[in-house]
Amino acid sequence: MTSTLPGGALPLADDLTISRMGYGAMQLAGPGVFGPPKDRDQALAVLREVVELGITHIDTSDFYGPVVVNELIKEALHPYPAELHIVTKVGARRGDDASWIPSLEPGDLKAQVRENLEHLGLDTLDAVNLRVGAVEGPTDESIEKEFTVLAELKQQGLIRHLGLSGVSDAQLTEAQTIAPVVTVQNLYNLANRSDDALVARCAAEGIAYASFFPLGGFSPLQSETLTNVAARLGASPQQVALAWLLQRSATTVLIPGTSSVDHLRENFAAADLVLPADAVAELDSIGG
Repeated sequence: MTSTLPGGALPLADDLTISRMGYGAMQLAGPGVFGPPKDRDQALAVLREVVELGITHIDTSDFYGPVVVNELIKEALHPYPAELHIVTKVGARRGDDASWIPSLEPGDLKAQVRENLEHLGLDTLDAVNLRVGAVEGPTDESIEKEFTVLAELKQQGLIRHLGLSGVSDAQLTEAQTIAPVVTVQNLYNLANRSDDALVARCAAEGIAYASFFPLGGFSPLQSETLTNVAARLGASPQQVALAWLLQRSATTVLIPGTSSVDHLRENFAAADLVLPADAVAELDSIGG
């Protein structure tokens, strides 16, 4: 394992320091994040390469597959290196038709935490995000009841740290009155910057801001400006988009996903790509 964390080290608590360049395991499942991978051996190889590269931050959930991805992580990496931190999410189930079904009732949130523990082979989860708004976008609806459930599980020792996914500024404020929040995971990338204020707030408060769909997700980023900047820098557009996020704030972390070892290495290289000021200015003009 490398001695320097890719993208730099981000300490979030006394017992939680992660590499800013992480890995999102979602794409290890089948099409639509449902069912088994097309190539199981390749999926296992990707996970092992994540650790070899020095990445210490894997994002996952038991509803990826469902169950499939967590079981792959366990098969590939258990017993886990001490430096590796696995961040998971609760708040949804999958239908037989691969649909995403919000599931935020207290009893089921408790069940989901225990299922993540079982399928990852852990006694305690490093961090659990409460999935609230996801891709459909956050609201200001109260999350007191749901977040309190996770806070109680934290007190019981089943979870070390808590986070939020798909949330608004108001929901972050409400959650912090219940328990400390170490990470926020929202939709944010070069072209979708509606969360600018929340990114800045997280940086000011020392909260990791994990951008999901950092490369656009199911609708990949397309921009002539991005393509031109990348060509000038001798990098791929994807690497430039990831590097822009790393330079966006001191607490931005990345969780790009892939089921390819080569693509993983390409993403990883973005951690060392420093964008000059003129390139950043050009890229800033893309978002809205």
